[in-house]
Amino acid sequence: NVFMALCPVYMGGTFRVLVGVTGSVAALKLPLLVSQLLELPGVEVRVVSTEHAHHFYNPAEISVKVYTDKDEWETCVVRAWESSRPLLFCPAMNTAMWNHPITARQIASLKDFGYVEIPCIAKKLVCGDEGLFVCEVGILVSKPTSEYGRN
Repeated sequence: NVFMALCPVYMGGTFRVLVGVTGSVAALKLPLLVSQLLELPGVEVRVVSTEHAHHFYNPAEISVKVYTDKDEWETCVVRAWESSRPLLFCPAMNTAMWNHPITARQIASLKDFGYVEIPCIAKKLVCGDEGLFVCEVGILVSKPTSEYGRN
């Protein structure tokens, strides 16, 4: 499960951020993430969300357009994404999933494409395990504009 992909693009005086979110408990942070991104001047936000992600947040709490699809179409968005543009991703999953060898391969593949991982932080997970979880919203909000700022 990848919690989200931040796809920041600076176009015509507007910093556009597309947030992709999947069915991970980390999706609980989506309303706060969107509201904090919108506090930044000149930032436009859109969300692509899987149906499974709706189990973790209330879509009515999101104040921007949310595109949804039962078929988890973030993969299509990522595949169509212009590779010269930045794509940041934040993996989030339980400890058993993190420890599976497929996870390391998938993360390595994303990095091989030139995508940038926003590292997780260690903390107690909802399931009670100690493990890695998506970083704090403030870090997520600062990454697109600090590393891919307006130029």
